[in-house]
Amino acid sequence: MNPQPSAVAPDGAPPLESLRVEPLLTSAFDTDPAGVYAQLRRTYGPVAPVGLMGVPVWLVLDYREVLEVLRKESVWRRDIRYWRARAEGRLPQDWPLLAGYEVRQTMFMDDEEHLAARQTYHSALGPFQDARTPQGWELRSAVVSYADELVAMLAAESGTAGFMDLAAQYTRPLLLMVTTRLFGCPVELGDEMVMDLWRMLDGGPDAGPATGRALAAMTRLAAHRRAVPGDDLTSYLLLADPSLSDEQLGRELFMNAVYLNDITGNMVCNTLLEVLRGNATVRRSLSAGLIGETVNRAALANAPVANMCFRFAARDVRLGNFWIRAGDAVSPSAAAAHQDLMAIGSHLVDSTVSTRAHLGWGAGPHQCPTAARELAGAVVATAVGRIFDHFTKVELTLPADQLPWRSGPVVRGLRLLPVRYELGAGHPIVGQGPPPRAAANGAPDSSHASRRHARGLLAALRHLMWGTRKGG
Repeated sequence: MNPQPSAVAPDGAPPLESLRVEPLLTSAFDTDPAGVYAQLRRTYGPVAPVGLMGVPVWLVLDYREVLEVLRKESVWRRDIRYWRARAEGRLPQDWPLLAGYEVRQTMFMDDEEHLAARQTYHSALGPFQDARTPQGWELRSAVVSYADELVAMLAAESGTAGFMDLAAQYTRPLLLMVTTRLFGCPVELGDEMVMDLWRMLDGGPDAGPATGRALAAMTRLAAHRRAVPGDDLTSYLLLADPSLSDEQLGRELFMNAVYLNDITGNMVCNTLLEVLRGNATVRRSLSAGLIGETVNRAALANAPVANMCFRFAARDVRLGNFWIRAGDAVSPSAAAAHQDLMAIGSHLVDSTVSTRAHLGWGAGPHQCPTAARELAGAVVATAVGRIFDHFTKVELTLPADQLPWRSGPVVRGLRLLPVRYELGAGHPIVGQGPPPRAAANGAPDSSHASRRHARGLLAALRHLMWGTRKGG
């Protein structure tokens, strides 16, 4: 339904604060979020009032309404200063998600400020977007090398056949190594930072301190690269906008680290899962060699960001069966929207060639920038493709419906992806990869140094995952 800019909610329309809302994050949501979305849709229609850790918000469930919210920036704002409950002091001071929303960076800007920040990203990511540029070639080559190194380390430690966790032993360390390289990040800043990003997105009691630690790490990185520029995204962001302070740049790097590690990591694991669980359309696209199409279909089946960041109504507007008041928080649910789209049986899902109807990259003015989307897509395609290049057999060791998930307020990602594997005869050997390509000044390719840190990164990440994170 189209918003009505001049309309005002009628007197009889109940405000969000007056409604009795059921908490969203329940044990039922942990085990069957699709069932919870379906029940909410049956009860309320396309938009439902829910309680999110004690705070009432509107959850947008249907594909059409989600697209409306994502595309109409003039009505649905990203700037947290529009949030009426926050402005009126009605949010609990220790509300776990508040710390992340208070980080002012591109994601939470609107209009000209947002457009200017996106242009900075476009300029900084440009050298990495095209595989034909030296920076793009080197980064993509490094992703292949990192993936091969992890497979080789597995073979050295566990043999050419056995058991592994594709999340802990492959996807997470791979994305950490990619982040380390792309950001020009000293290795010691990497491992604990990833865990803090998880803590923030999961909305647990330590989300606030975790956010602060990750921001501090990114601010230190910004200061380091200002003093010692390199051939990396951090340095190019400074080149594109020299006015950025270390704190501002740290905030931008922080949110990019969230997307590159957690969100892109979810997309890798979810794609692998859909292939392994026997999703017919996903397997057909993989068999046809359409790896990009495989990723698109997996994103439709299992959105890497289940419930997107809040939008705030700029004015009273009718959405679904409710009047949304100016300043209300609205969460567009990509997972529920995909469920709605597939229930319709749309040709967008069943067609041979995907129309990219999924919302894994968002939509509208705030969708993932083209350069970032293409780069992340290349990382996911490489990560998934290398698994099926090296392994002759990969089978789930748990039924798909018994896999453990992180079902937080934003993301739904696998904690584990345990498989039984067999490596092909041509699996890589530890330490062997493409020879380092010389830089323009004759110096060795910096990815060679990054590869030498692979063992340390993997060991540190394993220690953090199994030693400090409850439940894996």
